[in-house]
Amino acid sequence: MSRRRVTLDKIASEDWSAIHSWACRSEACRYQVWGPNTEAQTQEFVEGAVRAWSDTPQCRFPFVARLAGNVVGMGELFVRSHVQRQGEITYIVHPQVWGQGIATQIGRQLLAYGFGELGLHRIHATCDPRNVGSSQVLAKLGMTHEGSLRHTRLIRDGWRDSLIFGVLEDEWPSAAQGTPSARNC
Repeated sequence: MSRRRVTLDKIASEDWSAIHSWACRSEACRYQVWGPNTEAQTQEFVEGAVRAWSDTPQCRFPFVARLAGNVVGMGELFVRSHVQRQGEITYIVHPQVWGQGIATQIGRQLLAYGFGELGLHRIHATCDPRNVGSSQVLAKLGMTHEGSLRHTRLIRDGWRDSLIFGVLEDEWPSAAQGTPSARNC
């Protein structure tokens, strides 16, 4: 596990090449509906993520994850319902730094942001049942395995099932979890 602190910053247009360094790799997108990306696809994704910060109402909060100044992953918080105070987190980490606790740090900061800054009541996440590493991250975050849904996404090797994990605001330990830098949000 990485002892170095991962920081989250708002995604910026110039982050596209760092993001493409994993978005073009088949192992990084194995359980996703997207990828491997071309440069143009990654640039289009990043530009959409940058624009999301100015949407009204804002429902998408995309961040890049930095370790020692280098972009090593990203995380997003999606507000699925403002009225019901429901959100969803997603994250991805460059395969070169898998197994170093980076995804867990990203997830903690996204949850803290969702509960602390956005006042959400419930946040969930999904993952492919074959993605054992991701399900372990969600459990480390204190999220409860709530069940599974069959055939939720059509990916390259067929239909993907989804495990669902969730956490409620009163279950989330709010003290000292670390949120994305206020200067960047």
